[in-house]
Amino acid sequence: MTVNLLDFDLDGLAAFCEQLGEKRFRAVQLFRWVHQRGARDFSAMTDLARSLREKLPAHAHITGLPVLSRQDSADGTIKWLFDVGDGNAVETVFIPEDDRGTLCISSQAGCAVGCRFCSTGHQGFSRNLTTGEIVAQLWQAEFFLRQHLGSTERVISNVVMMGMGEPLQNYSALVPALRVMLDDHGYGLSRRRVTVSTSGVAPMMDRLAQDCPVALAVSLHAPNDPLRDSLVPLNRKYPLAELLDACLRYLPAAPRDFITFEYCMLDGVNDQPEHARELLKLLRSHGERGVPCKINLIPFNPFPDSGLTCSPRPVVQQFARLLSDGGLITTVRKTRGDDIDAACGQLAGDVLDRTRAASRMAQRRVTTVHPIRFVPAAGEKQT
Repeated sequence: MTVNLLDFDLDGLAAFCEQLGEKRFRAVQLFRWVHQRGARDFSAMTDLARSLREKLPAHAHITGLPVLSRQDSADGTIKWLFDVGDGNAVETVFIPEDDRGTLCISSQAGCAVGCRFCSTGHQGFSRNLTTGEIVAQLWQAEFFLRQHLGSTERVISNVVMMGMGEPLQNYSALVPALRVMLDDHGYGLSRRRVTVSTSGVAPMMDRLAQDCPVALAVSLHAPNDPLRDSLVPLNRKYPLAELLDACLRYLPAAPRDFITFEYCMLDGVNDQPEHARELLKLLRSHGERGVPCKINLIPFNPFPDSGLTCSPRPVVQQFARLLSDGGLITTVRKTRGDDIDAACGQLAGDVLDRTRAASRMAQRRVTTVHPIRFVPAAGEKQT
């Protein structure tokens, strides 16, 4: 049985070449052919010894993911639906901007975390992706875009692990994939330009700081534990104090001197002035000097059965102003690709619901929708 070379970081490929009786520099050559030139055919790798070129097909292959569909947004965003077998598919999104090209990559088919505002979570969890399936999304998107745009230079400058799934719950496949992205013989991306987004798997944040520190984005979405328990169920296992402690431990190894906190704006749920003031207090008072951070407010992208709606624009602007006036760097994410369901929280793919996620989340919605709404204090006007 042959192995897929997309499954290897450079050290893994060197070990594979050693098994074939080859030296490490052959692994470097192979790695460059695959990830810098997008090669699939061993016979085209002209600087490899002929004996190795003839040997490789019996032991290895270079195979991406079948493309089920590609959709192009009016704003230039591109979304791919990749087949990962057994009726499952994952989505990958390219977002072009003037100063960067960002690829949003999936790490799992579905997601087990089950955040109420995320359509992927409503589909349930099917399985983890392999390293090769994670890397293939970058490999295929990069070389498609080079051909599509007629470019000989690298098109994708930033990668965000913000697609389907919780990356830190697929840690063993994630880290080698990150190393491929960062390796100068691979894609040569800066650690500052590769971001892992997590809903708060605190112990794995500690491991990532040791093994492969990249930029970190934490899905926060609430300023207190009861509210976050209802929106992000993982909070029951790793509550806010434990999560923020993990953020502080991560910072010394991080390529940036701050943590990005993502906050999805949900109408009447987490978007009131009291929530903003509570969030300010939480982040500025935790630890000795608070948590160095930036806040990214994300307009909610509605989907069927969520039971949630997006905060009105004036409410989002008021929330952002309160945070900024309180000393937190705050931005409002620009929605991209919503005409092709490629915006944040919309990725679902063709994922089998093997965990009865929809019914469980519907029950949670019934039992928690009232307690999590902010009720203004006497004399305070709700906006």
